[in-house]
Amino acid sequence: MGEAPESKSVWRYGKASKAHVIVDCAEYFRWIREAMLNAQCRILLIGWDFDTRIDLTIRKPGAKRRRGDPPDRVGDFIPWLVKRRPGLQVRVLKWNFGAMKMFVRGRMPLDLVRWWMTPGIDFKLDSAHPLGCSHHQKIVIIDDTFAVCGGIDMTGDRWDTPEHIEDDPRRRRPSGKSYGPWHDCTMAMEGDVAKILGDYGRERWEQAGGAPMDACPPVDASPWPEGLVAEHRNVEVGLSRTRAAYNDVAETREVEALFVEQIGRAKRFIYAESQYFASRVVAEAIALRLSQPDPPEIVLINPETAEGWLEQAAMDGARIRLIAAIHERDPAMRFSIWCPYGAKGTPIYVHSKLMIVDDEIVRVGSANFNNRSMGLDSEFDVFIDAARAGSESAGPAITALRHKLLAEHTGQTPEIVADLLATNKSMAGMLDALPKGGKCLRRLELRELTETELAIADSEALDPERPEEMLPFYKKGRGLFRSRILRRPKFMIRRN
Repeated sequence: MGEAPESKSVWRYGKASKAHVIVDCAEYFRWIREAMLNAQCRILLIGWDFDTRIDLTIRKPGAKRRRGDPPDRVGDFIPWLVKRRPGLQVRVLKWNFGAMKMFVRGRMPLDLVRWWMTPGIDFKLDSAHPLGCSHHQKIVIIDDTFAVCGGIDMTGDRWDTPEHIEDDPRRRRPSGKSYGPWHDCTMAMEGDVAKILGDYGRERWEQAGGAPMDACPPVDASPWPEGLVAEHRNVEVGLSRTRAAYNDVAETREVEALFVEQIGRAKRFIYAESQYFASRVVAEAIALRLSQPDPPEIVLINPETAEGWLEQAAMDGARIRLIAAIHERDPAMRFSIWCPYGAKGTPIYVHSKLMIVDDEIVRVGSANFNNRSMGLDSEFDVFIDAARAGSESAGPAITALRHKLLAEHTGQTPEIVADLLATNKSMAGMLDALPKGGKCLRRLELRELTETELAIADSEALDPERPEEMLPFYKKGRGLFRSRILRRPKFMIRRN
């Protein structure tokens, strides 16, 4: 374990005896359930949302639960596990916003009452943040030996397989209503890095008003799931955070600084997946690198549109504005945004937060390419850098992951993707050459914005970087185009 002295972009480094990027929630629920079954001391769950009604074991149609199997539903599984594992503690920390929704989530109020009555379980709502801030981190720590950090919450509307079958009957909310295809990822880690995350998790628990907890004593066996074959072994993992200032907790903007640093470092390419593209700082870093000699290729995977009208107004308009501004600094046209679609043309929602740079860096976390993730909401990202001493072995596994993700999005195999990349010499060239029927990635089509959409996008009122920027009278430095790197592009306006 080690500090990152004088670094504005990395909080700590920790050794991982094993690390693996888990792609899509079906695999995540499978492995996190097995890891929790292996817990001996403590399970600490930190999330933006948490729903006790979801199933961790979603079976194929016709398959039935065997007698003696652990309960499927989280609300039943947690007390079942605690009762069968003497001394096991379970701590759940959820963002306090939307707390009232828990009382209209069917059986969830009854689950929480049962948890409250079960020794060893504690559920807490986290309100230790400025008004309007979100605790957006998604972290699980088990026995201070195993940890997961990424973009997946243990809640509804998350489960899906890499196939993203449009009419998959298993993709149902607890209410029974279906939802669309959903792409996500997270990183599992074992070793000293999990202890660092355990220290951080206990600190967050106490800041939210929870009783202090000691570190877990050494356990005789790792919770790492037996069937999960780690793609990385004995590598160093970097950890970066975002946190708004609150009481005696100082502002932390390591996530933002790390994005600028890693984008600026790219020599050949960047492959990234993000729920949004609305961050001025990220766009400036991209524009600066693209305007320099020998720019890298940058391929960003985004959903076709944000969820909900409010997010669409804030994020989709900002995305169009920033793309137009970047294109003015991108003479070689090396930047492109792509949206995934299923075999029948259904948009696949991208919730993952992942970046791969030159097949040397793989970064996974909770931070999106939006302003809130840079300075307002609480975020946590982890990364492996093959250029750092001790992590040189990581490169081939990072390449394999990139091929795997491109294969998933295009309906190909990783082997075919590798061959096509060797022929086309660029990811965008390969994607342009692939047929657009069936499962595919299509270039994002830019549209004209209304005057209202332009005003919302330029003001950043719905996607601020700091708590004070949410105030209507705050003027200083507001807007997408604050620096000399990105200038306001010439833009056609579609009248209301």
